[in-house]
Amino acid sequence: MNINDLKVLFEDEYITVCIKPQGIASEDSPNEKGIIGLLSERAGQNLHLLHRLDRNVSGVMVFANNKQSAAALSKAIAEGDFKKEYLTVCDGFPQEDKGVFEDLLFKDSRKNRSYVVKRVRKGVKDASLEYEVLQKSDNKAMVRVLLHTGRTHQIRVQFASRQLCLTGDIKYGSKDRTNCRIALHSHRITFAHPKTGEQMQFESNPDISEYPWNLFNKEGA
Repeated sequence: MNINDLKVLFEDEYITVCIKPQGIASEDSPNEKGIIGLLSERAGQNLHLLHRLDRNVSGVMVFANNKQSAAALSKAIAEGDFKKEYLTVCDGFPQEDKGVFEDLLFKDSRKNRSYVVKRVRKGVKDASLEYEVLQKSDNKAMVRVLLHTGRTHQIRVQFASRQLCLTGDIKYGSKDRTNCRIALHSHRITFAHPKTGEQMQFESNPDISEYPWNLFNKEGA
């Protein structure tokens, strides 16, 4: 990806907000620059990664431009003052159109996979999210999700454990092998500016011309 193709929503001397496209990692690797590396190259300085999106997940991300901003925003994340909302499409319909999912999750780092487990043990963390079904179509639901915690693959595994696999998420059991990536998009992030304290909110919608988003009315996104 060319750095000139990055879609930056906002930047000042403290933060940078951009839209991460599908297909690019959040972090750098020995063989590839992630979104953090591309933004740092663009800025001519090292930016700080505050949160992650999986490679095939798109949407809004916020980065700190200096250590002080990174510390302030990391504190906000830890205290639950950094709100992250997602849009997703799942295979099937939740039993209720609104609700909360609460689980215990175990991350297997060797397999890069998380599991819902029944009891607390080493490596197990609580996971909580709330959801609202926005639209239904063709045995699929478009859902808005607000994360209460930020666990690895949290939305993917919590929905999959209820037989509501995210469309295109083959890793967690989706049987829909239509030519699509995981139908998960970072839709809205709300937080206080690390310097001024001003309430900031940034939004992005998925590409509604692509499957499975094109199954739903535009007003739902």
